[in-house]
Amino acid sequence: MKFLIIQTAFIGDVILATSVAEKLHHQFPNAQIDFLLRKGNEALLTDHPFIKTVFVWDKKQGKFKNLISITKQIRSNKYDSVINMHRFASSGFITAFSGANEKIGFDKNPLSFLFTKKIKHEIGNGKHETERNQQLIEHLTDNKAAKPKLYPSSRNYESIKNYKNAAYVCLAPTSVWFTKQYPKEKWVELCNALPKELIIYLLGAPSDIEACNTIKLSTIIEKQNTIINLSGKLNFLESAALMKDARMNFVNDSAPMHIASAMNANTAAIFCSTVPSFGFGPLSENSHVIETREKLDCRPCGIHGHKECPKGHFKCGFSIDINELLKHIS
Repeated sequence: MKFLIIQTAFIGDVILATSVAEKLHHQFPNAQIDFLLRKGNEALLTDHPFIKTVFVWDKKQGKFKNLISITKQIRSNKYDSVINMHRFASSGFITAFSGANEKIGFDKNPLSFLFTKKIKHEIGNGKHETERNQQLIEHLTDNKAAKPKLYPSSRNYESIKNYKNAAYVCLAPTSVWFTKQYPKEKWVELCNALPKELIIYLLGAPSDIEACNTIKLSTIIEKQNTIINLSGKLNFLESAALMKDARMNFVNDSAPMHIASAMNANTAAIFCSTVPSFGFGPLSENSHVIETREKLDCRPCGIHGHKECPKGHFKCGFSIDINELLKHIS
């Protein structure tokens, strides 16, 4: 059997899609499983033990030329099943013209009428996104979703071992969407209130260095020596290896939350403008959802968040008491 999984959306979406790879491998241990993702996310699957080939689609340069090239590559592999979790036309084109015996995807994909099997995708139906994805392969396996999983290598663990010499917590304070971010002032308040014996690691991409530095430099002087800004210094799997053993990982409704889930790491997930009922909540055994206790008629204001609060007050973030976070330090 040869399977291709397609998820060319963002980091968190790729991580959640690994649950389908886990399930297929469990059901078909000798099958070839390949994965197609967007350029920039391929490091998530480096040295993955049972994903054979990772196809990388560059959406930024020569997008449509690369789309045709990738489609030809995939067609030449003669897959038994192509399983597409992405809900946009580009991936629909790849799926439709993959030449696979079975072309599976969600009905929201504009080209789903060319698939051999399409499944209804509903946000807010009580299912987690991993369960919605599982519906795509239910006929091949069963109706129980596997957990997403990442596989840091021994090199990844070796590169971060010196950060594990003392008890620590990880904070991932940023997000692509402003209204998904716990406010900067609240992160500062949290840092100041964390137990003094804990090292605080700030995680993020190179683009988050300034924001994390601002948080560090806004804390009280005696705290700043315990805060280390690792933004831009760790790759995805090194971050995952570090988060695995943290006393707690404080994250927004964003990619680091899904990294924590994929490592079964301690997670305190802060939901500001979005809500867990959308189906993207944390999956770790020791995970907690923190959200405002105020009844706000404007929340949720969207599935993906906004660049600014539509109402201008951002109460969904500012009204979350840091004590709701502190009580989850194990």
